[in-house]
Amino acid sequence: MDFYTEIKTGKSAFCVSHTDKILVLGSCFADNIGYRLADCKFSCVVNPFGTLYNPLSILAAVEMMAEGKVFTSSDLFQSQGLWHSWSHHGSFSSSSVDESLGMMNASMEKAREQLTRLDVLILTYGTAWVYRLAEHPERVVANCHKQNEGLFLRRMEEVDTLEACIRRTLEVVRSVRPQAKVIFTVSPIRHLRDGLHANQLSKASLLLAVDKVLNSSEGVCEYFPSYEIMMDELRDYRFYDDDMVHPSGKAVDHIWERFSDTFFSKATMALVKEWRGIALALAHRPLHADTDAYRQFLKTLLEKIINIKNKHPYLDVEQELRICNTRLET
Repeated sequence: MDFYTEIKTGKSAFCVSHTDKILVLGSCFADNIGYRLADCKFSCVVNPFGTLYNPLSILAAVEMMAEGKVFTSSDLFQSQGLWHSWSHHGSFSSSSVDESLGMMNASMEKAREQLTRLDVLILTYGTAWVYRLAEHPERVVANCHKQNEGLFLRRMEEVDTLEACIRRTLEVVRSVRPQAKVIFTVSPIRHLRDGLHANQLSKASLLLAVDKVLNSSEGVCEYFPSYEIMMDELRDYRFYDDDMVHPSGKAVDHIWERFSDTFFSKATMALVKEWRGIALALAHRPLHADTDAYRQFLKTLLEKIINIKNKHPYLDVEQELRICNTRLET
């Protein structure tokens, strides 16, 4: 007997592997998937501008990456003792201009390098609502930084505008890296500021725009139904966090498993499983770290890390090697 509607995904036309250079852009859900990829030792750059919610903000970020923009003090504004950027999340804000610019430009350099070698781009759109500066309506704002609402013009963009924006994003990416593959997804995180109906209209606009692009796009593009999985397979409030907006940890686990089934080969899934065992062992902190048994445990773990590095030299395991060696030396 079936107790829920399963979203059929099947296997993607292409696989995502540990040899790929991956860039993840978009909403909070992009962080969920992106950081899991990074934790599983994929070469992944996640939201180098911080969280981005709408297609216009994501396009602006991609254009800046493609041109290799260098941020200067003219790109910042000061509020309540902090320097902010309209293009960045608040995690890049600081009381020091130099510190803010240092973080922004270091992240930009890393993102630009990843874009030039890009194999897989994952775009997660969260909302069709867009903020613009009232004094400069052509300027899309990625983050309002809790500024007065009077500074902004806010509207839900039409499907045609969203579609054109997504197409332009693909054009910019492929001008730098023509062979890049793209995975689209619509975030299951709800935006409830204007109510559930407005949230559904926003999600529907995104879904329509992405579908139009997919139906006529050249090259390799795939759609992963994270939104549909949350709405249909996990249609229960026990799969939401306490705020009733974000998916719970169990929900993210389930969507991650479906993502893995869709885009990973058997060999990649085996490597993910092997590395997760090492990561869990490394996270273990014993009650008595000064025993011979724990030192032997560390030596065995160090040997496993070296072996996996020898088998897969493209994996970056330097941090884990340092941790093991440091614990052995203490």
